[in-house]
Amino acid sequence: MIPSLASLHPQVVHFTIVLTVIGAAFRVISLLGRPKWISPAAKTLLLMAALAAFVSTRSGTAAHGPIERIPGVRAAVQEHEEWGDRSQTALFILAGIELVGLAMWKSPQVKLVHGVAAIGALICMGIVYETGAHGGKLVYSYAGGPGLRTGDEKDTERLLLAGYYNLAMADRKAGRSDSAAQLIKDAATRFGSDPEVRLAAAESILLDQKNAQAAIAALAAFDPPPALRIRKGMLQADAFEALGQKDAAIAVLQTIAQQTPNARVQQRLDKLQGRTPAP
Repeated sequence: MIPSLASLHPQVVHFTIVLTVIGAAFRVISLLGRPKWISPAAKTLLLMAALAAFVSTRSGTAAHGPIERIPGVRAAVQEHEEWGDRSQTALFILAGIELVGLAMWKSPQVKLVHGVAAIGALICMGIVYETGAHGGKLVYSYAGGPGLRTGDEKDTERLLLAGYYNLAMADRKAGRSDSAAQLIKDAATRFGSDPEVRLAAAESILLDQKNAQAAIAALAAFDPPPALRIRKGMLQADAFEALGQKDAAIAVLQTIAQQTPNARVQQRLDKLQGRTPAP
């Protein structure tokens, strides 16, 4: 399957950033006159950066439609596009300066052209940085990327699950236990077959609903894969301890420690048994 131009945007923008930054650094160093290879290397990198900026702008334009339709995202998309256009324009101008320098390579004035190019490269680096910052905001603050590259609905489902979880954690931290519990319940309703979601639901019953007995019942109702058994056991121990059943908590941790030795489990076990952990 040939990827669409829009789906290539995350890859090509990183080429633009890296080529601009390294090209700018090489062009500044080239003003020292040595090593001899660094000036042509700077020229090559900055011309490639201009080409990469062109592809980045085209791919970004192809990608913006679906993202703009997300409620509340349009202004952020437009800001990113504007900065992308500025980056392309600035790098095209810089490429023109570099081509002038190439045409004047035998002239004594070429050093002046390279000096102008160095200043321009630093300016371009700042513009490209700002463009990248707006792009990062679009992805991390507005969730503009999931599902765009692959067209797979699983990407969007993962976004929804992450939203449930992250908002629940924020509510829990702020003391909004009822809201946190409801969010985790909603996640469990939609993603109840996921063992990690089931563990998060049991944890929420314990921490948000303050119902240790129900948490124990929820944990007992399923057997998670091996990678999650320590986490399940630690939650069971928390629940038993919340009920004042220290012996039951110790028994759970001892079973885990025998099956899968783990420093964190052993530390918890030592604490429950009143032993001083070994240094």
